[in-house]
Amino acid sequence: MSTVTRHRGPRRDSGFRTSGFRAGPQPEQRPAPLRRLVDAAPLYQFLTFAVFAVGWELYARTRGGLLIPTFAETVEATARLLGTAELWRAMYASNQALVLGFAIAVVVGVPAGIVLGRFRTLERFADVYLNILLVTPMAAIIPLLVMSVGFGLASRVILVAIFSIVMVVVNSRAGVRQVDPSLIEMARSFGATERQIWTRILLPGALPAIMTGIRLGLGRAVTGMVIVELLMVSTALGGLILEYRGLFEAAEMYGTIAIILAEALLLISVARWSERKLTRWAQTNPARSAQ
Repeated sequence: MSTVTRHRGPRRDSGFRTSGFRAGPQPEQRPAPLRRLVDAAPLYQFLTFAVFAVGWELYARTRGGLLIPTFAETVEATARLLGTAELWRAMYASNQALVLGFAIAVVVGVPAGIVLGRFRTLERFADVYLNILLVTPMAAIIPLLVMSVGFGLASRVILVAIFSIVMVVVNSRAGVRQVDPSLIEMARSFGATERQIWTRILLPGALPAIMTGIRLGLGRAVTGMVIVELLMVSTALGGLILEYRGLFEAAEMYGTIAIILAEALLLISVARWSERKLTRWAQTNPARSAQ
């Protein structure tokens, strides 16, 4: 049996360099600082606000009248209002109704929405009332509150709660419904009790929707706080707006509205931050499943 000896000549260069190649996933490279700055959301928000401010200033200087102040005048009036005790007394009075009414909406709305989402029989009785609250103009409820409760703090708290509770109930109910029924069946097959189903499956699964409802309800609560003071009783921040309007002090009126908007944005930002912290697992799981 003969042995064939193969002669290996010099290896030809195939054109590919493998000396620096490493198998496996490569470490993610951080974007450049300039790229991070361009992709940052605050940059676009600042640019949008700058365009809005310039447009407001130009329109007020060219076509504005007595009730349309310039942007610079509004900023000056806002800073002046923040240094007055009258504004802070009005904010304290308004936020009393906001805090109490929104707390009632959360304490009542979250359990109500969870129960309605879990038990369809109860939902058949309560669904018509939810639809009434969704379609009824809230301004039409104000005369009923005035006739039954009066002009005090109780009527303002009730209206704020009515404004915000619908969003809390509807989103909490939707959160319970979107839980996968197979998880509940599997838990029952392993002998889980009703309490364990609630604490281990339903409530964690519905938490993202519940937090979304709380955030949306908070925005509605601020709206109800202002509307009840404008239409029912001239007090607190709503009373300041009406007072400045009657005195044709447009810059102060716009400044008061800007302060209300700033408070609403701050509260919604806090609610959004709390939502991200409490539902961090819901944001990371889809990313993991996609990898």
